[in-house]
Amino acid sequence: MIDFGFDKIALIGAVALIVIGPEKLPKVARTVGHLFGKAQRYVADVKAEVNRSIELDELKKMRTQFEDAARDVEQSVRTEVNDAARAFETDWKSATGGIGHDHGSTAGSSDHALAPPPPSYSHPKKQWRLKKGAMPQWYKQRAGIRTKALSGAARVARYRSPGIKGPVGR
Repeated sequence: MIDFGFDKIALIGAVALIVIGPEKLPKVARTVGHLFGKAQRYVADVKAEVNRSIELDELKKMRTQFEDAARDVEQSVRTEVNDAARAFETDWKSATGGIGHDHGSTAGSSDHALAPPPPSYSHPKKQWRLKKGAMPQWYKQRAGIRTKALSGAARVARYRSPGIKGPVGR
């Protein structure tokens, strides 16, 4: 950059004082300061934009590297699981291969025929909707305690005098 010492700045100030004049010098100095500030902000914005683009490129590279590593790990895990499943199947077949033939089973039988059939579903025959109280039912009947809840309409119909028919109010 340009090296400005005190003597060069004093020389520029003296020339400006002579050329511009003492009346307009403060206004011109203020305008030059604003322009210099704008130029500095513009340079700082350009630097920040360049840094952001560089960081974005680096992040994209890191993302692709991470995705590649994740794909490699996934593929290796998948191959290991497949190899383990194949090894298990071969060991299982070799371990259970003679069991079905020793008991007189036919050559066409499968391993599923050896297992007992699953138990069939039977309803528990519980009345889970019925709320059980702590007081026995026989005691409630003897004491005259209500055991069933009545709706409002059923209660009105039950306790209405026999002479009144139809809706109330007509």
